[in-house]
Amino acid sequence: MKVHPLISSTDELRDLCDRFATADFVAVDTEFMRESTYWPLLCLVQISDGKEAAAIDPLAQGIDLTPLLDLLCENEDVLKVFHAGGQDVEIIYNLTGKTPHPIFDTQIAMMAISQSEQIGYSNLVESWLGHAIDKGARFTDWSRRPLTERQLEYAVGDVTYLSKIFPKMLKKLIKTGRGIWLDHEMERLADPANYAQDPDTLWHRIRAPGRNPQVLGRLKALAAWRENEAQDKDIPRGRIVRDETLADLASHPPKKQADLAKVRGLSNGWKDNDIGKRLMKVLDAAEPLPAEEMPERKRGAPLGKEGALVADLLKLLLKIRSREIDVASRLLARSDDLEQLAAGVRKKLPLLEGWRFEEFGRDALDLVEGKLGFGVENGRLKMTRIGEGPVAPTPENQQADDDGEQASQSEEA
Repeated sequence: MKVHPLISSTDELRDLCDRFATADFVAVDTEFMRESTYWPLLCLVQISDGKEAAAIDPLAQGIDLTPLLDLLCENEDVLKVFHAGGQDVEIIYNLTGKTPHPIFDTQIAMMAISQSEQIGYSNLVESWLGHAIDKGARFTDWSRRPLTERQLEYAVGDVTYLSKIFPKMLKKLIKTGRGIWLDHEMERLADPANYAQDPDTLWHRIRAPGRNPQVLGRLKALAAWRENEAQDKDIPRGRIVRDETLADLASHPPKKQADLAKVRGLSNGWKDNDIGKRLMKVLDAAEPLPAEEMPERKRGAPLGKEGALVADLLKLLLKIRSREIDVASRLLARSDDLEQLAAGVRKKLPLLEGWRFEEFGRDALDLVEGKLGFGVENGRLKMTRIGEGPVAPTPENQQADDDGEQASQSEEA
């Protein structure tokens, strides 16, 4: 594979992107810094089509990233391949207001062909290519210039390896017929709504202190205020006020600014500084949360002790099924959905729809309705239809049992 020197001019970038514009896919990775800023600082972009690879310097004087951003966000004919690409996509969204599309994430894809929930990149490379990555440059300061040869070799390696792994992974997905399982997950990764920082909705990310409209109204106002302060100062929102402190202020609002010195998580200076004055104005002006914005109550009846036991059985069933078909349990069902099923909910649960229902949801529903139980056969847990004996094994599970039997016979011989 041809690896280009560091690209630091618009003309070089345009030529590279013109060639990549006809590729089947491009593997993409970024290096950035965000420890001390609100907005992540993009320091490097690596890209490869499997035939050539390059690192692009966004900090180079005069460089225009438009050719690259157009390739990623406007060219629908080229698949964009990432690994654990959420933060990479966020950076591109911050630059363009758009997300790369179509998109493929190898970390997500691994959930459909293995029990790996969140496989790291180095483990991915080792498992598919048998290559151990040098992690020495992993925690480097990517904003410093000039970049060393070691840094560039490490960075470009992320996409050269990824461009070799993706075709192998795609073949396995096609062979197993599980590619369709990932469509929704990939579209969700590419959904711009996931990356829009609307200050008026960010309060949803904070653990809400109850359902009191006055409290939630204050929490909404405080979260929006903190976000604007963080953006204006370009510092992480947690350095303005931490989540738990916002929740405490919403639940127990101080009557005057001097009382801010008594709030856990705020320094003594808040009692008379300008940011403290702005916070008090926000609290004073906060309106109760409108009824239409109130968070939904949890569906279904409270679990109770018996319901919690049913939920535990469902989680055991999930472990068994994920092992049998070699798929990450989180791709089949989430714990919250299992608890909802145990509580009596039957609508709008992903595990009762589409391929999830065929692979797991039908058995989960049967377990809740008393049609399915557990048994032990040859020292292994098995699902058993009530009155019908063990559930017929899947082809994958049958193959695993056959392999084990052959191995046992070989040992006896």
